[in-house]
Amino acid sequence: MAIFAIGDIQGCYDELARLIDKLKFDPACDELWFVGDLVNRGPRSLDVLRFVHSLEHSSTVVLGNHDLHLLAARELPDRADKPLRKILAAHDADELLHWLRHLPLVHYRPDLNTLMVHAGVHPSWDPLMTVSLAREAEQILRGKKYRKFLRAMYSDKPRRWSPDLTGTKRIRFIINCLTRIRFCHPKGKLDFIQKGPPKKDVKPLMPWFDFPNRASQSVRIVCGHWSSLGLINKPEILMIDTGCVWGRELTAARIDGPIKIVSVNAKKTK
Repeated sequence: MAIFAIGDIQGCYDELARLIDKLKFDPACDELWFVGDLVNRGPRSLDVLRFVHSLEHSSTVVLGNHDLHLLAARELPDRADKPLRKILAAHDADELLHWLRHLPLVHYRPDLNTLMVHAGVHPSWDPLMTVSLAREAEQILRGKKYRKFLRAMYSDKPRRWSPDLTGTKRIRFIINCLTRIRFCHPKGKLDFIQKGPPKKDVKPLMPWFDFPNRASQSVRIVCGHWSSLGLINKPEILMIDTGCVWGRELTAARIDGPIKIVSVNAKKTK
């Protein structure tokens, strides 16, 4: 049995198929973990969704910001990019979106000391708190009022975490953090402007995973989202968005033992 985590696909089905062949993936005994952003930008988002959905018990997927964008596009059609409009018009759109809406925001495996999330974790959240807060947001996405939340999802505010946050502001912060975080200010305020790699001109901002005494540093975090950083493979952080949709690579990492990195070259679509 092997467990492979796969980075952001963003509709690049051909690269995904080649990567899975290279892994010699056997759905009868292996697992695939997907860090989110299955769709958008790439040319075959619908095929990616259908394939991952078909894996059933041999895959684990966490939601990324582009996956949430797809869910919101059903409620706000003017926000739908071309690849998303194709999904929304498909005969199996209702089935696929229902499945997507019920996916988790984080996946925690204590036996592997590993937490998978799309973008990252607020520096003040420990692993169990991260899971608990994710479950709050998941209940909203899976509940009867999910449409109302999706229509109110698009905002960068609030940018400071407080346990006293309530309602839409609380859920929005949780989701923004788990699916969009990159840089934070020294006291943990989120920054959504800077998207490139850390440089001197963005100080005092720092990457969320570089915070001293980060509360989640006791576990290995597997994530994607930050393609400009490329592969980061450290004991406490494994970042595997290697810019497939930008023409670089699609990357998988075997995580049930010593880390093994497997990649395929990508065709630039953007």
